[in-house]
Amino acid sequence: MTVEIRVQAVKPLRNTFGHIARRFGDKAASRYQEGTYDIQSEVNHHYKPLWDQERDLYDKRRTAVEMRDWYALKDPRQYYYGSWTIARAKQQDAVDRQMEFAEKRELLRSLPEAARKAIVFALVPLRHFEWGANTNMCMVSAYGWGTAVTQAASMATMDRLGMAQHISRLGLLVDGNLGDSLVQAKNYWTDHSDWQPLRREVENLMACRDWFEVILAQTLIADSLVYALFFNHFDSKFSAENGPGLSTVLDFLTRWHDESNKWVDAVVKPVVAESESNRAQLQAWADHWRTAFLSALSPIAQGIMGPIGRDTLAEINTKLGTRLVKLGLQDHGVAL
Repeated sequence: MTVEIRVQAVKPLRNTFGHIARRFGDKAASRYQEGTYDIQSEVNHHYKPLWDQERDLYDKRRTAVEMRDWYALKDPRQYYYGSWTIARAKQQDAVDRQMEFAEKRELLRSLPEAARKAIVFALVPLRHFEWGANTNMCMVSAYGWGTAVTQAASMATMDRLGMAQHISRLGLLVDGNLGDSLVQAKNYWTDHSDWQPLRREVENLMACRDWFEVILAQTLIADSLVYALFFNHFDSKFSAENGPGLSTVLDFLTRWHDESNKWVDAVVKPVVAESESNRAQLQAWADHWRTAFLSALSPIAQGIMGPIGRDTLAEINTKLGTRLVKLGLQDHGVAL
């Protein structure tokens, strides 16, 4: 008996979804394209939200910024839910190994008391800064326009929650998992005079209702200043005095920020280039929040860096000005 197996090729009627084909042509699309482009809900909203009856449930007018195509703000990392979760899972495995190594060797617990107190004062309160960033990015994902922006903001929302948890774990490494450092850090955040200006601006930003202003203020201005001050300059100063133990557990924070900057620049630059009105609006926002956060960081910079605090903040500010120019804005400078 002879069995003959025949293979018959079936030609697909089309190679991708209709909305993707209309934008890119009828060709195989990437997972990022399929999960990102032209899936923002634009019609059939049924009713105006009771809490804002002047606008639709999803409304482009929730920001002063205007774009011909909001999908120009694509993510250079090409993150959709699947690729993002895979990337973060791998990074979490690496972070857990770093934390386990630091805990087993007591890299922070064995430091002198003054050094442990310096960590609790200078770094652990930032878990509350990250919680504020989590809230702000959640607002962007809720009220933003275009899946290219809102899905990246949703991922950033969870990233910032992860950063807050990471800093909390750092505090537990210092106090031997007792939790005393977290209580003390909260007291610093709510009561210590050096921290109150930064806390004020974080809360001011949480009250901002323009979602694109929130993106710019949080991810471009505040994060650039805070991450450079605490996780670069303070870490370098601390390591020179106490060894590299702290740097071991801060590595992930700086790597994540470098990655996030790629998305932030890819979002801000096209908006600036879109129109002169956009450029003027973003310039006004950047100048306002840059002045606010620099002023807010001045007391804590001097508190953690000592006599070089003012010069350190000036150096960070100069680098931020250079970045703004690369994005198409002007560096108006801010007096410290």
